[in-house]
Amino acid sequence: MSKAINKTLNETMHEAMPATINTGNNHQTSNNFFANWRAYYDITKPKVVALLVLTALVGMSLSVPGGLPWQLLLPAMLGIALLSSAAAAINHIVDEKIDTIMGRTHNRPLPEGRLSVSNAIIFAAGIALLGFIILYALVNPLTAFLTLAGLVGYSFVYTLYLKRATPQNITIGGLAGAIPPLLGWTAMTNEIAPNALLLVLIIFTWTPPHFWALAIHRKNDYAKVNIPMLPVTHGVSFTKTQILLYTVLLFVVCLLPYLVGMSNWLYLVGACVLNLIFFGYAWQLKFNAKEETAMATFKFSIVHLMLLFIILLVDHYWLPMN
Repeated sequence: MSKAINKTLNETMHEAMPATINTGNNHQTSNNFFANWRAYYDITKPKVVALLVLTALVGMSLSVPGGLPWQLLLPAMLGIALLSSAAAAINHIVDEKIDTIMGRTHNRPLPEGRLSVSNAIIFAAGIALLGFIILYALVNPLTAFLTLAGLVGYSFVYTLYLKRATPQNITIGGLAGAIPPLLGWTAMTNEIAPNALLLVLIIFTWTPPHFWALAIHRKNDYAKVNIPMLPVTHGVSFTKTQILLYTVLLFVVCLLPYLVGMSNWLYLVGACVLNLIFFGYAWQLKFNAKEETAMATFKFSIVHLMLLFIILLVDHYWLPMN
């Protein structure tokens, strides 16, 4: 488990930097669509997508009693993964130019020239279309269109507009990345339920403190490319206060599955422990920060979300609600 979490952290740290301004590169771009499979793999942000699919799986599991029908489970997981991967690839395409300037993203496939923009566009469009067809034909149209809406929200509304328009970009745009539990729920039930929206609310509330911790660590990068992240526009101290307040709000939101009868005592204990630790990181970041505290807070936030949903899944099957 520890090794798997470390791998996920490393991949997510590498992929989490939003990007956009190309000053050129010294590598020759391959024009062969099949020339570099690793480059295509990298632009899909596979470990990030894996975390999204995990939350979708939890949404599926909590939506129905007992086991999941494989006839829906397999195409739903595949379709959601494909469209999420396409959204990640489009993010790479849109942000290709500033990726060259930003320290954490200059070695992505497009800035390095390991993949051409045209081939990346073809690839993203292809897997998006395939994912949509799978969901529409083998799952249900509601899930297909909701997943497509998530792609549009993340790839275009957030990446093209919000990220460059407002310091509240991640607060508003985070909704697109929060919908996988809803997608899992609708895949099994073909309806939008309040409990599914509650799972979305957890990720929506988790996103700002998660991302702002990284933004503090990479403040100079964002300033260099004129991206109005909160630490750039309002200062690091203000951002730290916002992170601390959001961890308090997240604590309350994470109690709701237990309070509304979605989960049992195991989830309650796990949620309390994880959120107390997250609050501890945020408190240290605000009042006793060291050079590595912001990145440590960011790393733990990923562990927090992963373990929270795993505990929710275990609780559902081990201590089912009557």
